[in-house]
Amino acid sequence: MKARVLVVDDEKTVRDELCEALQDGGFIAKGVSNASDALATAAAESYDVCISDIRMPGMDGLELLTRLADVSPETTVIMITAFGDMQTAIQALRNGATDYVLKPILFEDILSKVRRLVEHRRLALEVQYLRRSAAEKAATKDMISESAAMGRIQDLIAKVAPTGSSVIITGESGTGKELIARAIHEASERPQAPFVPINCAAIPETLLESELFGHVKGAFTGAVSTKEGLLQTAGEGTIFLDEIGDMPMSIQAKLLRAIETREIQPVGSVRRIPILARLIAATNKDLKQELEAGRFREDLYYRLAVLEIHVPPLRERRDDIPPLVNHFVAKYNQELRRRFAGVDREALQLLVGHEWKGNIRELENTIERAMILAESDDLLRTADLPETVRAAAPIDPEEIMGLRQATHRFELEHIKKVIDRCDGDKRRATKILGLSLSSLYRKYEGAS
Repeated sequence: MKARVLVVDDEKTVRDELCEALQDGGFIAKGVSNASDALATAAAESYDVCISDIRMPGMDGLELLTRLADVSPETTVIMITAFGDMQTAIQALRNGATDYVLKPILFEDILSKVRRLVEHRRLALEVQYLRRSAAEKAATKDMISESAAMGRIQDLIAKVAPTGSSVIITGESGTGKELIARAIHEASERPQAPFVPINCAAIPETLLESELFGHVKGAFTGAVSTKEGLLQTAGEGTIFLDEIGDMPMSIQAKLLRAIETREIQPVGSVRRIPILARLIAATNKDLKQELEAGRFREDLYYRLAVLEIHVPPLRERRDDIPPLVNHFVAKYNQELRRRFAGVDREALQLLVGHEWKGNIRELENTIERAMILAESDDLLRTADLPETVRAAAPIDPEEIMGLRQATHRFELEHIKKVIDRCDGDKRRATKILGLSLSSLYRKYEGAS
């Protein structure tokens, strides 16, 4: 795809000759006569490079440079200056210009500079894409899924992971909320830092405060030594507050203050300790109902839910059941030293048709139990499954996979049409499609 160059110069002759030279050099060039038009053009279209004169009536090149960084931060800038105006050129470089050329302009010189900048930008975008792809792979390497719903969750993980923002994950028990929290941590900028999970429902209220915030020696009966709280232990890593909907109101208030001030106060201490950890929370409760009932603080909810990720139950994403079954068969082949090739067609129909009120956890337990009790090591069959599963109404998995594949084909065809309509400009296409650039590349590569 040809690189796009915006030329800004109030002298028509210079502007036209420069555009002609750029077009002859293989670029798409557009010329405007002033900085205001340049800003409007850059806001409407994507440009790789802007070549601008410094001295222009009205808004000069230095102001354009500053304002262009807000309108189109990905555009690199080359300034045109006279030999006697070097101080202004140096100021432009300090303000963010990438290079400058002296008048009279040597077209080969400016073409060489533009080619170098375009190649540098291409490589930078490629590195950015590869890093984003690596983050997405790291974030989802343990997530076994085929459904569109889980695909959207994987996209959310890749977007939020590098930010450090708080996340709350909702969904029924057994849907894999902790796995998603770990995926966010693994794709963050500090994956080597600790990931510290704590189940707020499993620890008595009298101990939960001490576990989270720590305590000093003698703070209460049994506090025979000073203990560091988990919010401090997590360091620059992630603390995962599972079942936060069960956290007592008194501790919610203290957690809110810790989030707001980024400090904790151990039980029995007057000293405040700074905390750096990212917070990810999860719950199987409807927190909106908990807010209305007065059992969960609204201010804490909005502090935690910078981004909310809802994990649908397994019965609402049946496309995920066949790959999950294959994953668990492979897992327990290794752990149980069995040699199952998979499940037969009838058994798979029953597994896909079951309601799975316990979600993925129930499915995993069912496969493990079946592999322990099965008489032969070839395929899991209907007789190997528990009665509760055998009673399920069968659903043909090929029908589900066929629908997914049809949806996938339509999606790829639509992406191709939009990219063609944008003359191959994928960045413009992302705005129309509502996708990130990395998601577009991943999907488009699948179409190639």
